Amino acid sequence: MELSALSTVLRENGIVGAGGAGFPSYAKLNPKAEVVLLNCAECEPLLELHKQLLQQCTKEVLDAFDIVRQSVGAKEGKICIKSHYESTIAAIEGVLPDYPNLSVCRLDSVYPAGDEVVTAYCATGKVVRPGGIPIEIGVIVYNVETMYNAYYAINGSTPVTSKLITVSGKVKTPKTVRVPLGITLREVVSLAGGPTIDDYTYWVGGPMMGLEQKPTDLVKKTTNSVFVFPKDHGLLRRARSEVTIEAARAAASCCQCQLCTDLCPRHNLGHPIQPHLIMRATACGRINNPADFTNAFYCSSCGVCENYACPQGLSPRKIIQKVKAGLRAAGVRPSPDVKAAPVSPLRDYREVPIDRLIARLGVSEYEVSAPLENEEVTGFRCVRIVLSQHIGAPAKAVVKVGDEVKKGQIVAEAAQGLSVNVHASIDGIVTEVNDLYVEIKVKA
Repeated sequence: MELSALSTVLRENGIVGAGGAGFPSYAKLNPKAEVVLLNCAECEPLLELHKQLLQQCTKEVLDAFDIVRQSVGAKEGKICIKSHYESTIAAIEGVLPDYPNLSVCRLDSVYPAGDEVVTAYCATGKVVRPGGIPIEIGVIVYNVETMYNAYYAINGSTPVTSKLITVSGKVKTPKTVRVPLGITLREVVSLAGGPTIDDYTYWVGGPMMGLEQKPTDLVKKTTNSVFVFPKDHGLLRRARSEVTIEAARAAASCCQCQLCTDLCPRHNLGHPIQPHLIMRATACGRINNPADFTNAFYCSSCGVCENYACPQGLSPRKIIQKVKAGLRAAGVRPSPDVKAAPVSPLRDYREVPIDRLIARLGVSEYEVSAPLENEEVTGFRCVRIVLSQHIGAPAKAVVKVGDEVKKGQIVAEAAQGLSVNVHASIDGIVTEVNDLYVEIKVKA
């Protein structure tokens, strides 16, 4: 398939990264690619969606992945997957003879193996420059569900109208379900039997990089998981803490042990992010070296510093996020000329084992099976299709109140620049259109 044709198919059918920031998939296509990586690392603890989907729908995912590889002219494609996902690896190896240019790249069971910069290094031995993107070293990275969606876009012009979501935590029946875009998180959780405790909250995403959300928040193309956690869980207490309090705690008890820096995944790849120096500068108000602050740009917000490394329970990540926001507000941008130092010779000894991380986070009881049910759950009476479901410009609504729409119909067109189409996820009548969403209700 020609590159321009593939780009059009992905853009028109609303294909974006199915997780993370939701980068529009067509924009990653680049003839400079030497290798394309399929990310099945399940970066976050407790998540299994991608390995489950790849095991169940191996041919569909690999077909799309190999088409992408051929279209950009890459010599090879590597399926990056943690070594202990044995059943999924067996499924891949069962069909791999059909794909002579694809191979399996086994990753250690560590966090954050699914960070695309880390994945690129593990698969190629090359380091993405600080502040750079993988294509600069000839690499493109896509995750499993993105390629699954691409398969149906390529083979039938089927747009993205649903999302696979793992529902776990304090619920009756943990499972991974496929639901229409635009339903509420409360409706998603009800599919797992609902909460089993009275005093709970919703945590969307993995335990390291997720965030607390409301039951009325909506499913988007990047919603990978919903956990029901007790309101007093340690993850929630840390997430709710005020950055001003964290700065005061840093001043009172940061002992400059440097463990936050020693275990920082990006620092160990040679990026100039040193959390302990930012903690020192914040605590002491010292600005002798502005780079202590500007190097905050190179933080990936993986959370290792505050959720695993710090013996004092401090929050370097939260302080770094505040510094980054302040720099951007002041118009400061990272320099494109910063280069990575050599990879630390101690890097392999400073990786964070997933099993130890799960124990440290206090989420061991939630490490349970959440079987994948890939058939879409139907019967929802109302959806609100969010217009901004990806990095870039929000799509522009092209329907009005009173219009009758069908599932898969475009309700918002890609804007100028980086953007993709957005489609109706159910049949119904448009009942509201605003700058945030298009509401569709089933006809009475």
